[in-house]
Amino acid sequence: MDKELVIIGYVRSSIDNLEEAPKMEDEPGAVQATIELDPAYIDGLDQMEPGAELDIFTWLHKADRSVLKVHPRGIKDRPMRGVFTTRSPFRPNPIGVHRVTLKAIDNNSNLIVEPIEVIDGTPVVDIKSKPKEPPHS
Repeated sequence: MDKELVIIGYVRSSIDNLEEAPKMEDEPGAVQATIELDPAYIDGLDQMEPGAELDIFTWLHKADRSVLKVHPRGIKDRPMRGVFTTRSPFRPNPIGVHRVTLKAIDNNSNLIVEPIEVIDGTPVVDIKSKPKEPPHS
């Protein structure tokens, strides 16, 4: 049985370098982007609808995996902290978690989402939808 991380798609974004990427999705500069899903995983989109809140899990492939302390949000005036108390992309296993809104599904396989703060070409490893809350009685 395989136990390896599988790339299910890629983010297509107008952000093309780490320097211009915001540090969090709620900062200025987070953009609308397309997630191009590998055709092998399209059936996983069944019953997904625009307006849904999603958590997109990415492999931050350009992150420095040797870093254990950073200045929060890259602000050098702030004291350094351990990476496990930050959302820095720099960490031993650089998995990003991005809360987005699904705006549309294009060609039954491309997810248009916003806001997301990753660079173009970032691999996607999973997508989780926020469960719908049952109606209150």
